[in-house]
Amino acid sequence: MKSLQESPDISARLVKGADIRSGVLRDVRVVVFPGGDDAKQSRSLGTEGTEAVREFVANGGGFLGFCAGSYLASCVSTDYLRVVDAMVLDLAHCLRGSGTVTINLLGDGQKILGGQTGLTSIYYCNGPLLGPFKDSEIPDYTVLATFESEIRKNGAPEGVMRGTPAIVSGSFGKGRVVCFSPHPEYTRNLHSFVVKAAQWTAQ
Repeated sequence: MKSLQESPDISARLVKGADIRSGVLRDVRVVVFPGGDDAKQSRSLGTEGTEAVREFVANGGGFLGFCAGSYLASCVSTDYLRVVDAMVLDLAHCLRGSGTVTINLLGDGQKILGGQTGLTSIYYCNGPLLGPFKDSEIPDYTVLATFESEIRKNGAPEGVMRGTPAIVSGSFGKGRVVCFSPHPEYTRNLHSFVVKAAQWTAQ
């Protein structure tokens, strides 16, 4: 919320799963799912709320996910949103740890997120390692940034995280999607990533 409120052009408010089921998305241009617990987010939405989010994005709404929100956006479960054509790699070691990692912001990422070029430090906490799911009904995602370093606590194997997407963008129906595995909102000087991503998905 604090990151979004740094832009005078954005008005943000907190909503719950019940609000989404009640139709609150009719009044917004972008829905944001933050970090936390993707399973709890899914349960809060329920089947009706999940379909409301999918319909919102398909009809042109924006979707912005961070960490758990990106798990929720993926195709890792039929109960999840499935608005980005992504699976989760090494799901057995999803609690791989937290700390500062290095990402490489690619050309498309620089265009959408602006302000940073090349290698960038960012806070990470158990975010998803995304890979193609290859659902023929969902367009392939575009990689905006890749992990150039890794965290591998709790038995996570070496070499899996490095090179996987850290940030992706995609489309679902008429809508736009951006998913972050790491946390720009918890990283000094990267709050602009949150604002820029929200603005891009709102177009």
